[in-house]
Amino acid sequence: MKEQILYYSTNGRAPQVSFREALFRGLAPDGGLYMPSRLPAVSESFLESLRSKTYPGLAAEIMGLLLQDEIDKADLADLCYDVYNFAIPVERIDENNYILKLDEGPTASFKDFAALLMGRLMQHFLRKEDRYMTILTATSGDTGGAVANAFAGLQNIRVVILFPAEEVTPVQRKQMTTLHSNVQAIAVNGKFDDCQALVKKAFMESSLEPLNLSSANSINIGRLLPQSVYYFWAWSRITLKPENRIIFSVPSGNLGNLTGGLIAREMGLPVIRFIVSTNSNNEVPEYLRNGTYSPVNPSINNISSAMNVGHPSNLSRVIALFGGEMDENGIITKSPDLEKMRQVLSGISVSDELTAETIRLMSRKYSVILEPHGAVAWHGLKQFLRENPDFDNRNIFRVAIETAHPGKFREELEKILGMPLPLPDSLAKIEGGREEYISLENDFETFRKYLINTH
Repeated sequence: MKEQILYYSTNGRAPQVSFREALFRGLAPDGGLYMPSRLPAVSESFLESLRSKTYPGLAAEIMGLLLQDEIDKADLADLCYDVYNFAIPVERIDENNYILKLDEGPTASFKDFAALLMGRLMQHFLRKEDRYMTILTATSGDTGGAVANAFAGLQNIRVVILFPAEEVTPVQRKQMTTLHSNVQAIAVNGKFDDCQALVKKAFMESSLEPLNLSSANSINIGRLLPQSVYYFWAWSRITLKPENRIIFSVPSGNLGNLTGGLIAREMGLPVIRFIVSTNSNNEVPEYLRNGTYSPVNPSINNISSAMNVGHPSNLSRVIALFGGEMDENGIITKSPDLEKMRQVLSGISVSDELTAETIRLMSRKYSVILEPHGAVAWHGLKQFLRENPDFDNRNIFRVAIETAHPGKFREELEKILGMPLPLPDSLAKIEGGREEYISLENDFETFRKYLINTH
């Protein structure tokens, strides 16, 4: 039997727990986020073996290393083959520059990769234990739709999703509000950070303990680990040899996507740099630049709306991976190795104007339609290469990540490009759906009473 991987809290004041317990808790009892106490190391021969695998086969291999004996290997493979039944293109644009398109899943968002497997893992464990659970999730856009789709109809699970009333697109809202059954959506009069704060406070509220709360946000380690898989996938599709190195430009809001990549790197994927590409909510690029962390409060509304995050929850995990500690309020209680961070992470902030310009350029030059988050990642990659020409050579492969289908931002893109855009089938089918959701003020007591009264 392999040695079990335990999970510690980034706040350092809670006992280590199994993956199953971390999955169900969501947030550690001391308010911290769970992280694996160690990560399995992969060899060059293991990396080479990934080239011949399909995505579900590759996911079963990577997740099997991370979960060890907490789930039967055959059961895990069945779950992966069940949920990952869509394409994951890695498209070459020019020279050694690629785009990893994570928009082909059932909600046309990269959040599908984590939410689908997380939902099945939760149901797998809940059925075995005959338990019932309430999932609380805050979303800035894509998480809500992915979680709603992944958990809709699952037994033993109720889902409550909070979203900022004025900062999601109509398509994003409909993906949360047209499923009904065990999914309840709440429009909050506030920002994403307000929604996230309500969810975190609920986890610490003793009167809500009977509801068996957990989270499907990237604060939950069950959302995070599956996000490490597509980094291995991209590397395995475009590199030539096990030692080939790679750079990823990651559109970054709450930093779950980035943290998944860092976990892959810690396991042995030869990533030499992550470009932390943000919109004008530039607290992380500024921290990397000057060593002082200052949240953007309130967060700034950008067309890359899923990245409108002024204080990323997962920054505490990033800090932990570099030997530091940050509490849930953004206070760094133990400094990380900032110089090492700067060797691995480069932060670039991209304005709405540059985002729109990049969308127009990619359409005109390459006939590629990028959505705003993918455009931020592509511009971040190109700016990084201009500023660091040593990385612009044929021996290094470079990938910008696109996190959503352009159709999710159809109105904005049609304004930018001056032409109509079709919707993929996954989005077109919800256009005329009946919406059901409630609106709440940004007030915890009101939210608490809602959860109790609707339980």
